[in-house]
Amino acid sequence: MDAFSAPSALISSQKPTDPVLLYRPHRLAAAAKWFTERFPARPYYAVKANPAPHILHGLWDAGLRQFDVASIGEVRAVRALFPDAELAFLHPVKAGPAIEEAYQDHRVCTFVLDSQAEFDKIMRETGEAEDLTLLVRIHVSNAGAVKPLAGKFGASATQAPALLRAVRTRAARLGVSFHVGSQALNPEAWSRAMGDLSALITEAGVIADIVDVGGGFPGCYAMDRPPPMDAYAARIASAFETMPVLENAELWCEPGRALVAEAESLLCRVDGVKCGAVYLNDGAFGALYDVSHERWAFPYRCFRADGQPLDAACTPKIVYGPTCDSADRFPDLLPLPEDLGEGDYIEFGNLGAYGRSIAGGFNGFGRYETCRVWDSAWATAFPAAGPAERVTIGSQGRDFG
Repeated sequence: MDAFSAPSALISSQKPTDPVLLYRPHRLAAAAKWFTERFPARPYYAVKANPAPHILHGLWDAGLRQFDVASIGEVRAVRALFPDAELAFLHPVKAGPAIEEAYQDHRVCTFVLDSQAEFDKIMRETGEAEDLTLLVRIHVSNAGAVKPLAGKFGASATQAPALLRAVRTRAARLGVSFHVGSQALNPEAWSRAMGDLSALITEAGVIADIVDVGGGFPGCYAMDRPPPMDAYAARIASAFETMPVLENAELWCEPGRALVAEAESLLCRVDGVKCGAVYLNDGAFGALYDVSHERWAFPYRCFRADGQPLDAACTPKIVYGPTCDSADRFPDLLPLPEDLGEGDYIEFGNLGAYGRSIAGGFNGFGRYETCRVWDSAWATAFPAAGPAERVTIGSQGRDFG
């Protein structure tokens, strides 16, 4: 993997024609350091956010040893890299053969469930194992999350007490878990959810060994700025103190986005400009999926073909991706320099979460280069690791650092 001081150095020396994912190992290390040293919960990295080997190795090198895996493919990949890693299979609905392989071949003993049927399946596929850590995922409100996730998983308040009692009779360790939604901007969401879980634990009359507060911790984008990460840590620590759990109960979390968002950005080449519209070499079917399908706004900056910053007056433009599908476009106009032309570049920042993992190969596109860069151009959720530089965002020219 080639390394450059900044994207401008890469552009001036290489003039890449494929989109480039720019890896910032120092930003990944800063996020991992914060979660392992300052967050009150034990972090299980949600591999789905970015499964690239260099990301996983970067987290391991920073001291993170626990991984949230959501498929047998992720189980195999992480176990192959780290034979001694602790894996938790935290997808609430799993194929029976995947459970069997995870337990028998990869030493996975931690599973999540949200129904009696899934509980029965886990017991059947593990041969009625007696060494299981089983977490019951409970439905909680996703109010305040940019991307709610409440519709698909989670036992309801009426289902949860009986399920907790059933699992308690078979699990070596019983846990409760929840998810407040992706990019959750209100730390109080965790306080409310933990209060709801406390009531259900009391109603069920069980002893819980683990409380897993899930993921949803936000990254910094060109949207609403999230509160400081310390605010999330404080709310969760305070709520945990009042929960009806064992005195030595463990507190877990499943950070994905917050751990890796700042670790990568995406450098796109302008392949053409026509009738005021800009055509990029990545788009809706690639790493810019969230821009096109979820209307997420990422910080961005422009470079000329020689690598010099392009900081001219901006005008709103249509932006298309590279495929032949007419749906491959940004849903909103993007303010871009008026003289942006073919061969120039746009870098979209803090795209390390889900950009790489969602990108597909439709229409023969989807090939990415990866390079290391060492600047800190984008806003950070972990300011103790060093200040970000000033960058121009769209036509506002506002400081996002």
